[in-house]
Amino acid sequence: MQKIFETHVRNLQDQITSELKKIDPEITFQEDIWTRLDHAKNPGGGGRTRAFSGKIIENAGVNTSTIFGEVDPQFAKSLGGNSNQVWASGISLIIHPFNPKAPTVHANFRMIVNGDKTWFGGGADLTPFYPNESEFKYFHQTWQKACAPFGVYEKMKQTCDEYFVNPHRENEMRGIGGIFYDHWNTGDLDQDFKMVNDLSHAFIPSYFPILNRTKDLAFNEEDVEFQLHRRGRYVEFNLLHDRGTLFGLKTNGRTDSILISLPGRCKFTYRYAPKVSSPQEKMMEYYRPQNWC
Repeated sequence: MQKIFETHVRNLQDQITSELKKIDPEITFQEDIWTRLDHAKNPGGGGRTRAFSGKIIENAGVNTSTIFGEVDPQFAKSLGGNSNQVWASGISLIIHPFNPKAPTVHANFRMIVNGDKTWFGGGADLTPFYPNESEFKYFHQTWQKACAPFGVYEKMKQTCDEYFVNPHRENEMRGIGGIFYDHWNTGDLDQDFKMVNDLSHAFIPSYFPILNRTKDLAFNEEDVEFQLHRRGRYVEFNLLHDRGTLFGLKTNGRTDSILISLPGRCKFTYRYAPKVSSPQEKMMEYYRPQNWC
């Protein structure tokens, strides 16, 4: 099952790469094959990082990795397993388009084995900068449909709404959510494996049609300023609260591959307040849990 999952995420990386090339013919990417040492300084796997930039995509990262070996005992305790030996494989991606009316997207799908415990984690969430409600509904409805055979959409949506928030910003969400799950193990490993495999196939149809419909929309300077401001909030979450960032750094992952999720441009705005009755003021209302289905 571990080998099948590792092969699956690498194939998915290739499929997403093809989709990016279709939607942005000028896109290029730098591929790095990296290796790591585990906590005991023994060979511990590695990964394949792809860093993209183009005319439509400002920057993106689509990464796969499979790591194994010993981890710091204190960190092992925090994982909830029963061993200092960890195996983990997954895909993690972030796409930041240039156009402020085209939303940023994040997704990851991973499998972790810690001693005799196995679990899955991941999901997908959308971070828009312009109030395009029909696209928000499309994104959520796509994931609702993908989750339907397993009856998990409401649970995973709630987990996503509660996880991707900045507690230091009065629990303001970084985007409009999606689905998220962590330490997922129902006791039926085969069914859990099938669920994660099926959900990962839903990423491409959940996002690329949205990107195709929004990438060429007209925008103004206020739209750009808001995009950069909200990207700043995105950075705050990734550096302060994201467990995936912490996991990568604590397991001696490759720092640039971990921080590739950060946007190429962002902005800190002191005491930001949108103009009254502006699209930006409307968008601020949506960074709270909503029922998009």
